[in-house]
Amino acid sequence: MRKRAVLALPIICAVFSATPGAADVTPAPSGPSPEESGGRNVPEGSEIRFRIDDPRIRESSGLAASRRHEGVFWTHNDSGDYGPEIYAVDEDGRVLATVTLTGDGVEARDWEAIAIGEDDDGTPAIYVGDIGDNFNGGWPNVRVYRIPEPARLTDQAIAATTFTFTYEDGGRDAEGMMIDPRDNRLYVISKEIGGGVYAAPDALDPEGGNTLTRIDSAPLYPTDAAFAPDGSQYAIRTYWGATIYDATDGVDGRIVDRISLPKTEQGESLTYLPDGSGLLAGSEGASSPVWYVPLAGLASAAPEPSGSPDSPEAEQSPTEAESGGGAALLIGSGVVVAAVLIAGIVILVRRS
Repeated sequence: MRKRAVLALPIICAVFSATPGAADVTPAPSGPSPEESGGRNVPEGSEIRFRIDDPRIRESSGLAASRRHEGVFWTHNDSGDYGPEIYAVDEDGRVLATVTLTGDGVEARDWEAIAIGEDDDGTPAIYVGDIGDNFNGGWPNVRVYRIPEPARLTDQAIAATTFTFTYEDGGRDAEGMMIDPRDNRLYVISKEIGGGVYAAPDALDPEGGNTLTRIDSAPLYPTDAAFAPDGSQYAIRTYWGATIYDATDGVDGRIVDRISLPKTEQGESLTYLPDGSGLLAGSEGASSPVWYVPLAGLASAAPEPSGSPDSPEAEQSPTEAESGGGAALLIGSGVVVAAVLIAGIVILVRRS
């Protein structure tokens, strides 16, 4: 994120922290101490798996588990004074290799996501999402760069294939990207109050344009997304929590769970572990922690909350739904106030 967006974000977060029902409130077993988790009721067994201490990585904005190398994860910096580089990090947070992306059209404009898929030959490939837009639709298009996942973890430069995308309903900011391992289809998740899940074409065209088509709604201000390794589910995260979807019938899937994520400086990355047993959730910032959040205890077959994905009911847990009309009125009022304040902040940011 650039400075204007960063300045507005703490205000937005403060509003929603003070707004009843605005953050993820699904009950969960006790986990780390309040000091470790930021006071959030995260799933039991959550812990800091490692920290990214390398001074070259101060804005880790995406995270993806390697398919070629056990215990290795790929990450990258956000926008700013960074080059078009990705880093292979081990389970101790050490950088094992730096890979520089080269080729026509490759630039580190606003890298926000990374995912593992396949190339045209079916071999593992890394997709880097240059999908951020701090001008909320100011860019005429966004890009995704694809390189083969290196077989050797050494510092190297690799020529990338560039795919150019436009949204069918107008430009927008986005920070989430995921790839379905079953058919290699790419999805982008826009970062808005009324965010959306956008599907790329079945086959990507590196020569012409590719249209992103909205197929579902997304949680409030999503910052990343990831598919489970077997394609059975996917997760979309925000600064506060993650929503888990059943992907049996593809995307859009029904919601099966919501979990709180540990509080971090600026939580913007998410990936599944290779065995699908849990999530790794990372953050921007120096010496940023990467949290392990187990999924074994989640109700994978739980029914989707009543109402459409955009409705207030869809953001309530069963406990909230049973708490009576008074709580619902309070929550609704808080959401309205928060929406008005956010609208004012957005206007100020655009004018600054």
